[in-house]
Amino acid sequence: MTNPFPQDFLWGVATAGHQVEGNNVNSDTWFLEHLPGTIFAEPSGDAVDHYHRYREDIALIAGLGFTSYRFSLEWARIEPAEGHFSVAALDHYRHVLEACVELGLTPVVTFHHFTSPLWLLRSGGWEDSRTPELFARYCDRVMAHLGDLIGVACTLNEPNLPYLLRELGIPGGSQESRIGNPMWEAAGQRLGLSADRVASFQFAASEESFNVRLAAHRAGRDAIKARRPELQVGWTLANSDIQAVDGGQEHADRVRREVNERFLEASRGDDFVGVQTYGRTVFGPDGLAPAPAGAATNQMGEEIYPQALEATIREAARIAEIPVIVTENGLATEDDAQRVAYLEAAVDGVASCLADGIDVRGYIAWTAFDNYEWIFGYGPKFGLIAVDLATQQRTPKPSAYWLGRQAQAQLVPTA
Repeated sequence: MTNPFPQDFLWGVATAGHQVEGNNVNSDTWFLEHLPGTIFAEPSGDAVDHYHRYREDIALIAGLGFTSYRFSLEWARIEPAEGHFSVAALDHYRHVLEACVELGLTPVVTFHHFTSPLWLLRSGGWEDSRTPELFARYCDRVMAHLGDLIGVACTLNEPNLPYLLRELGIPGGSQESRIGNPMWEAAGQRLGLSADRVASFQFAASEESFNVRLAAHRAGRDAIKARRPELQVGWTLANSDIQAVDGGQEHADRVRREVNERFLEASRGDDFVGVQTYGRTVFGPDGLAPAPAGAATNQMGEEIYPQALEATIREAARIAEIPVIVTENGLATEDDAQRVAYLEAAVDGVASCLADGIDVRGYIAWTAFDNYEWIFGYGPKFGLIAVDLATQQRTPKPSAYWLGRQAQAQLVPTA
């Protein structure tokens, strides 16, 4: 088969600061992890100590053959108190960017990946009308210090995810669901707020929050572009392939509209949209449908369905009408052979989209390292590189070598 991947196609792996850096103590997520009644399985702690080990980690990624590295900046480190910007933190991220450039990796930089400074949560978080202005100020300060080294800029990571989590029954999406919930009540007490006003990015799914996120994305994009007009800027979306079985079409259509389509429509005018897909979400007449009998499942009990990525790329290109970058795609499993098969099928789907003329500009796998997976703690293993948390020893898995070879060969895997 003719190779459809362009020479400048981005092949990479991704991380998020809070999940790998460790000890992000000024963030709202660190705060939530340590509350009575928390829904987080365990605290993040040292994570995989990427904050100190970034240079050896970036060298490992480059040595495996990848051409890009997507990582996030931690707003809580850069602006630990409102209006106070840490030059030391900005210098740290400059060193990370310099390491990427020196080792031939295009830095794909996410300005906000779920976590915010705790002071922002106390001020109303992602349901407060001041947040877009504060986010834009942060983006401007980052660009002044780091902008010359950034290869691709992502403003917000998965602003649509809370709306899907609400459908899946995760508490905290609606203001009403926070009232009486132990974690949100404890958060409110410590912040001096009523529980319904504790609006973290990862969970808040109100209409207020939608409007704040959209305004923040656009304000952040404009601040980034003001410093570097030519820099490619977009946001990244959690786009599940939403399907229905008999009797579930109306429910699926409503969720698809709320979670996928309106965010893709809002992406029009950006330079690209990041698509982040792990599988499909199927609805029946009574709501979420279980995985089909006998289907292989990941560590969270979800059906393994790599074909979803091709569907969501096509959906994004059709609705957003802009280029697509796959900024996350991966599988939580202890069976790395299963991961290789998943990646192969997913990359085949990307190739099919390219062959049909869809402008896909990169495939970035989630994730570089086995790391902290939010409310699930350290249980799920998405990493292409294993990490022994006791020793911090890194060990690339066969999947890392497999995908790295694709990056170097620019070939489509064949059966």
